[in-house]
Order: sequence, then C-alpha cells, then structure tokens
Amino acid sequence: MSTLAYLKSLIKDRNVASITPSSRYTVQKVTRKIDFSRDLTIVEYGPGTGVFAEYLLEKMSPASRLIMIELNPDFAEILRRINDPRVSVHQESAEQAEAIARNCGAQQADYILSGIPFSFLPPPVKDRILSATHRLLREDGYFLAYQTSTHLKEPIRKHFGKVDVSFEIRNIPPMCIYEAQKNGQMPGTAVNGEG
Repeated sequence: MSTLAYLKSLIKDRNVASITPSSRYTVQKVTRKIDFSRDLTIVEYGPGTGVFAEYLLEKMSPASRLIMIELNPDFAEILRRINDPRVSVHQESAEQAEAIARNCGAQQADYILSGIPFSFLPPPVKDRILSATHRLLREDGYFLAYQTSTHLKEPIRKHFGKVDVSFEIRNIPPMCIYEAQKNGQMPGTAVNGEG
C-alpha cells in the first residue's frame, strides 16, 4: 500500500508513527512464529493500510479469521476494501480487543500482532491494552509487536513474564520486534530468559 497514505495520515493523526508501510522483511520476521498449518484466529492492532493482512491472508487457511483493529479512520476505510470473508475491520481502540473478538465469535486469539505506537500512549492505556492482550490470548498464544525502539520490553515483561527482542534493520525506520508467549504463568512470575 501507498507511502502517500501514511504521509497524509501522519499529518492529520498524531498517533501515526511511521511514514511508510512495514517492509516485507519486517512482516516476515514478525510473523515467523505463526503456525499457518492450522485454523487460526489472528488479531491485529494498528494494521495501517494492510501490509501484514496481505501476507497473512495468503498463508491462512480458509477457516481462519483476521480481526483488524484500526483507530485511524483513513486506514480503516482502506482496510474495508479488502474483499475476504475471513477479515473483519473495527475502527476502535485496541483497549476494546476482548469485546471486539467476542462480537466476532472468538473467545481467544492464537496470535495478536501490533504495530500501534505504544510510546505515544499514556501508561494506563498501554497497561490496559497489554492486560487485555494477555487475557485474550490462548494459553500458548503469542503477542508479536514491532516498534521503533526497545521501550516496550519492560511493559510486556510485566504482563507476560518473558519477552524475546530482535531487530530488523531493513525497514524505514529500523524495527524492534517483540515476541511474548502466553504460557500459563501469572504475569511477572518469570522474568528470566529474554532474547
């Protein structure tokens, strides 16, 4: 999708953190933990113009579903043009992820992807989104996020106990990629072993 769409939204919406869609290298690295061999429920926060959606839909099974939560109205309008019965688009805050998923008939998600700029969010909002994310994921599900810095490491660790961090420099700007698996532990009980 167009860099122009990002630039237009960047001017109008202070919550847009990037001037261009994610590179294919970022998309592939963020999604490397996803097991596409089974039917999945994937939730995406801040899908922008749908770069991840395009990649995911190519690989997802016919019975899988992709629930996209995008607050920016221009991006939401672009996403609604995706003609695929597996997709639903919701112009709401990621704070509402649990209610949105339930309304789509999903009690839990296998994977939650996020590109929303957490560094722009007030701490209570960030905390509510991460808490809802942890609850919404199934026991061995993954939260997969990409940000422009390592600022999200400690907030994720507070909720998931462990987070692996890697980098993708083949992106404008370079991305910090977070992988956190919900593994049945209470948040904050496993603070060792980070990537």
